[in-house]
Amino acid sequence: MGKCSQAGSLSRFDPTAFPCSAESSPTSSTAAGPPGSCGVLDDQTIGFADFAGNRQYITQGNLEENPKAHLFLIDYAKRRRIKTWGRARVVESDDALVRRLMPMDYRARPEQALLFTVTAWDVNCPQHIPQRFEAADVAAALESRDRRIAALEAEVRRLREDSTA
Repeated sequence: MGKCSQAGSLSRFDPTAFPCSAESSPTSSTAAGPPGSCGVLDDQTIGFADFAGNRQYITQGNLEENPKAHLFLIDYAKRRRIKTWGRARVVESDDALVRRLMPMDYRARPEQALLFTVTAWDVNCPQHIPQRFEAADVAAALESRDRRIAALEAEVRRLREDSTA
């Protein structure tokens, strides 16, 4: 098994957790906030802040019965997916850990931390991963394009003025 730190930065990955019930039936849950909201804590541990949500606490209940879980980390823009297998646990009342895992400038109320100890992971092919982009990334690209167009138009005006002078 590789080490978590070998997977590289998880800053663009969108996490989805699959905790298992006592009968080993997995459930699916978006595990954290925006892409990059999970982080590598050491060679075997990925963590993320768990935010106030629908108040069903299915993930927490399943983990109390059975710590086995799966985590899909998907970078849609680059069409990459990391599948992980391991054990997860909820960490309550550790404000320092939650602050460390809290995504910068994300407006959500964290309730606790989830730590995922990786026992195996694999990067698989992008064939069936749809490519999609975050709205902020698209807006930044369009703004950059618009600035470049404005600069080129100004240069064309200057060149026309120079040619008529």
